[in-house]
Amino acid sequence: MTGDDALLADGRQRALALEAQVARVVIGQGRVIRLVNTAVWARGHVLLQGDVGVGKTTLLRAFARVLGGAFARAEGTIDLMPNDLIYYTHIGADGRPRVDPGPLISQGEDLAIFFFNEINRARPQVHSLLLRAMAERSISAFNRDVALPHLLVFADRNRVEREETFEISSAARDRFMMEITIEPPASAADRRALMFDPRFHDTDRLIDELPAAMVDPVLIQRVAAVVQRGVKASDAMADYVLALWEATAQPAERGVRLPDLDTKELMLAGASPRGMSLLMRAARVAAWLAGRDYVTPEDVQAVFFECVAHRLCYQPVYEMRRHEIGGPLVTGILHGVAAP
Repeated sequence: MTGDDALLADGRQRALALEAQVARVVIGQGRVIRLVNTAVWARGHVLLQGDVGVGKTTLLRAFARVLGGAFARAEGTIDLMPNDLIYYTHIGADGRPRVDPGPLISQGEDLAIFFFNEINRARPQVHSLLLRAMAERSISAFNRDVALPHLLVFADRNRVEREETFEISSAARDRFMMEITIEPPASAADRRALMFDPRFHDTDRLIDELPAAMVDPVLIQRVAAVVQRGVKASDAMADYVLALWEATAQPAERGVRLPDLDTKELMLAGASPRGMSLLMRAARVAAWLAGRDYVTPEDVQAVFFECVAHRLCYQPVYEMRRHEIGGPLVTGILHGVAAP
């Protein structure tokens, strides 16, 4: 076994152990946990959406607990300003004004997880500040560049409330590797446990039960790089993904039909090159977690919706219906493009 093979085998065991631990406190969400774990090992940022009280924050806090590295958090509010992430002012014990680093830079290069709670309550200016941090893993502060080499942004938003919220721009959405929807557990046993098992009624204690820092961020980066080099995609797979990409821009050409919609006039733009690159990063990790060193159509299909749907840009007349259109459209694309 080569050094890379040993690293991949050890990393996979650690990745699956992370999933098992998170599943202890977030029940009935196996697929969602796998998707977040896939994004972590693909070094991609994650946006969770769902109704109020379905466990979005608990899930992201659980991952932040079991992953190593420094952690910081911001709460999305309508009065949050971009500079609030960089610094904050206060009166020190000596009675003098002080300026201290804000949550995005207070941990310096050690910052591994930045959790943005209810991101859609923050102004677009705040979203814009995150673009460079998410894309380049660095930020300008106090007349210098602060490197954030291990940074992963976990954000959540609820899809119910619309008052005092701001839609996330296409540019900001495109920085997230995945937008994942979390629904209440479907199983009656899981629903019963959430209602009647006191263990699930104290979220803080539940999170504290998890082992902390199960894997070092430096190791995640090393494994992630080897996964991308070592998990292969055939020429047939490349042709398949290219056909999917084309279908996101011209679904009608692939025979995609949706009720009450003209798919010829539906799209303003398909998935971005960045989005398709991130899709393949996620598909390689999905293959690795499944114990393979090659990508299959099933690996691409497993992450396609979460990696692509939030990147699609519809004509303005359809944009307000994006959450209703996205699922059927992506399903139609996957059915319309023949897999190798």
